[in-house]
Amino acid sequence: MKYHSTNNHNLTASLKEAVLKGLAEDGGLFMPEKIHALPEGFFESIGRLSFAEIAVAVAHHLFDEDLPPADVEAITRDAISFDVPLVHIHDNIYTLELFHGPTFAFKDVGARFMARLLGYFTHDVDKTVHVLVATSGDTGSAVANGFWKVPGIHVHILFPRGLVSPLQEKQFTTLGENITALSVDGTFDDCQRLVKTAFLDNTLNHKMILTSANSINLARLLPQSFYYFNGFARMNEPGKDLYISVPSGNFGNLTAGMMAGAMGLPVKQYITATNINDIVPKYLDSGTYTPAPSKATIANAMDVGDPSNFVRIFDMFGHSHEQIAEAVHGYRYTDRQIKEIIKEVYHGHGYLLDPHSATGYRSLYEEIHGTDDAAGFFIATAHPAKFHETVEEVIGEKVEIPPTLQETMARDSEVVELTKEYSDFQGYLLDWD
Repeated sequence: MKYHSTNNHNLTASLKEAVLKGLAEDGGLFMPEKIHALPEGFFESIGRLSFAEIAVAVAHHLFDEDLPPADVEAITRDAISFDVPLVHIHDNIYTLELFHGPTFAFKDVGARFMARLLGYFTHDVDKTVHVLVATSGDTGSAVANGFWKVPGIHVHILFPRGLVSPLQEKQFTTLGENITALSVDGTFDDCQRLVKTAFLDNTLNHKMILTSANSINLARLLPQSFYYFNGFARMNEPGKDLYISVPSGNFGNLTAGMMAGAMGLPVKQYITATNINDIVPKYLDSGTYTPAPSKATIANAMDVGDPSNFVRIFDMFGHSHEQIAEAVHGYRYTDRQIKEIIKEVYHGHGYLLDPHSATGYRSLYEEIHGTDDAAGFFIATAHPAKFHETVEEVIGEKVEIPPTLQETMARDSEVVELTKEYSDFQGYLLDWD
């Protein structure tokens, strides 16, 4: 399989090249040249398969052209070591809980798969591979956990100082070993800009091997398609149209879901839910795509004003606003609305949401409530304990924090502080021994 740049379809790379580079030479993101449909027999038997078995089947479909099938299966089974259950909330609304992995967030799936695939591709490289990742919250913890102590790889995690939850920060600033946390005096968009600029810096690329673990990297993005098939397999709503709502920040998760659709998942309607960083909902309304500085909210992982992955959605639909707006409906919510949603669902239905998942619930509810021929699930992106301060204030009760998260909160952090100037970040990397 060849992968082309979103900026130039004539600029292509192999899977290994795309994973190692992270970003195309022209600054574009890599996309598969073709997204093939899964065989019909897969969907006929999908309800009898476990999540791990579904993941292996989809991984074979995606990667067998590039890797020995036995290696594809080994990588996938090692990465997918936990379930993503579908939970019924009420009526025709379900949630796909993606927070049962080691860091209690959806990004564990993609990060664990990428760590193993990158390790596979670099086992014979005689230089350290430097993984650069910008995070607004959960990406940092998932990537840190996935790559921790992997030989030959050092991870540099850039995060906006003071703009991620204390627990999230602890998850990636307390590991040490081959994980370095960089506290940037700026926003997530500044962190993302620093990472992208580094990939295009010839001076750095001559000195060291750089790659990304953000969802701009195909090895993080493609395996996120696995769990959409699992959500479909677990639903028991025969004859009803499938609606899927995705809380969205950098739009990798929605992109992966739409790739699942291109592989044959029978999705009637995609829904994207954002906080007040509503660049994409505004685009869906108007046809004008205008990035803007990000604004801090209680759903901090979605505080993105220039979402990288939306260029992949442009690529999939030939930049047609009409087609994109038909495939995706957009909703946005304020902090006040998010708090109201958490309170309403907890007291009304006994289900506790984190601030991000709350937007997914509400947008799905608004889309299909009262519709007899529709059913759907929203993506629950993180365990509510990761945002326990906010959630406890809303519901007026203590949130039970899993023991492993309690242990993480007790550890000491180590960070390197940087300004948002690229020269500062470049100097840090150039001084790396």
